[in-house]
Amino acid sequence: MSSVSSSAWAPLAARVFRALWIAQLVSNTGTWMQTVGAQWLLVGHGAALVTLVQTASSLPVVLLALPSGVLADRYDRRSVLLAAQCALLAVSTVLTVCAFRGALTPELLLVLTFLLGCGTALMGPAWQAIQPELVQREQLGQAAALGAVNMNLARAVGPALGGVVVAAAGAGWVFAFNALSYLGIAAVLMLWRRPLTPRPLGRSEGLLAAVQAGRRYVWHAPGVRRVLLRTALFIPGGAALWSLLPLVASRSLGLGSGGYGFLLGAVGVGAVGGAFALPAIRRMLGVNGTLAVAPVVFAGTLAVLATTHLAWLAGAALLPAGLAWIGVLSTLNAAVQQRLPGWVRARGLAVYLVVFQGGQALTAPLWGALADGLGLTTSLLVGSGLLVAGAVSVRRWPLHSADGIDSSLSDHWPVPPLTFEPGPADGPVLVSVVYRIAEKDWAAFTERMAHVSRSRRRAGALTWGLYQDGGDPGRFVENYLVASWSEHLAQHHSRLTATDRRFEKRARRLQVAGTQPQVTHAFDAAAGPVVTAGAPVPDSHGTGSSPRGPVLQPDVKDPASSGPTPAKG
Repeated sequence: MSSVSSSAWAPLAARVFRALWIAQLVSNTGTWMQTVGAQWLLVGHGAALVTLVQTASSLPVVLLALPSGVLADRYDRRSVLLAAQCALLAVSTVLTVCAFRGALTPELLLVLTFLLGCGTALMGPAWQAIQPELVQREQLGQAAALGAVNMNLARAVGPALGGVVVAAAGAGWVFAFNALSYLGIAAVLMLWRRPLTPRPLGRSEGLLAAVQAGRRYVWHAPGVRRVLLRTALFIPGGAALWSLLPLVASRSLGLGSGGYGFLLGAVGVGAVGGAFALPAIRRMLGVNGTLAVAPVVFAGTLAVLATTHLAWLAGAALLPAGLAWIGVLSTLNAAVQQRLPGWVRARGLAVYLVVFQGGQALTAPLWGALADGLGLTTSLLVGSGLLVAGAVSVRRWPLHSADGIDSSLSDHWPVPPLTFEPGPADGPVLVSVVYRIAEKDWAAFTERMAHVSRSRRRAGALTWGLYQDGGDPGRFVENYLVASWSEHLAQHHSRLTATDRRFEKRARRLQVAGTQPQVTHAFDAAAGPVVTAGAPVPDSHGTGSSPRGPVLQPDVKDPASSGPTPAKG
């Protein structure tokens, strides 16, 4: 790889990525300016209302991230992003008009903030999923890092600029700037001629089925679940900073909106510096070391904010907090990206966003209530304690290594040669695979099939079981149920990865020499025969035909559930 392509700035050489990056920087700056304006308007109404701004902006992700991920996987992502920008522009315009007319009550402000969060939730999965289309594959890591730099440059500039504008001219002008900022992204998207790509999901898959497929994949992917656990352990304590910082600025430090913007800017400056320091930090500490040390640094910042009344000391403490924040989140985001195959990437990222944003949405009002009940100092110290506890838990629940994960597509299951053509909605389909295993390998085979079980469930199996024949103990039968024939074909052609193939091969190596898996596909007979009258189907020996035919379709050498057969390609 050339020195240019390995540079941290290499993705900016791609014209569309560069244009979107610049437009996003302007839009993110507007978002942070609006955040300052919204929170400052509510400072005089109590801690609970201030922290509800965080809830109103984050809660929509909890509610809409998964449906948004399905839309990003099913439809043209450029169109989804354009629709989101138009929605955000419309809501921001209403917010601006209400602010200038003096009609912006706290309740209305929270409602409009919630609607802006809905637009952001619609945009999130599609925005992350288009990155592989904008830059070369080997530059995806740099592109993700530049995304973090973008957000934190905006955090460094937007709050300070927003605080100055609010103090000088009023909150309406920061809302107006934010509304105009969406036009830049919309313009770039309209000029982008995105190549047509085939839809990864079948037409017959409905919204609910697609959501369930994403949920099922994440639940049966231990590596992804561990990333979600680490996210859930960090976010509640981390959210204390964003929820309570306006109160720290006004109550503890006696600052105005400009001072609050300065504090947020300090976090952004630390995060931008951290983006460039992170490669060296990760080489020194490793992934789990970073996840253990960064929360302790963040906890130290909360402890300083709880005890100081000096603005310069608070600003200095927020610099390492920015580095720690980006260290944890970029590590977790990269980890979940590495573990998701293309067919479910947007939905898997949506689940991650649900945990990340949901943690902030649910804990923000709790921090406000705690600050009103026990005081700001106690609340910040509680948040610090939660972060330290989460850091200690890394030893018990570290991230699993991703070295053995290959999420590239593996089209190693041929179409099963049935003697009739089922309809896409026919099902459920019961797939049975018979293995011959020598007695000395029974325990090892059962252990290896546990990995195969998770593979089947990730790809779409509703149920799975492995059975040992009581009359012939060397005969093992694997059964799993798929919702429909189209779902099973999706397993064949678009859902299996190179890692799934490796798990199958490891289990199949333990078969008795000279034997092959025997596979059958059975359809729901209670709903009526799938085979129409007169269709040719095998008889009891697999060679004859019957006017109605059995619903069970034997498939002697089809490796549909166990990988490719030797010498068959």
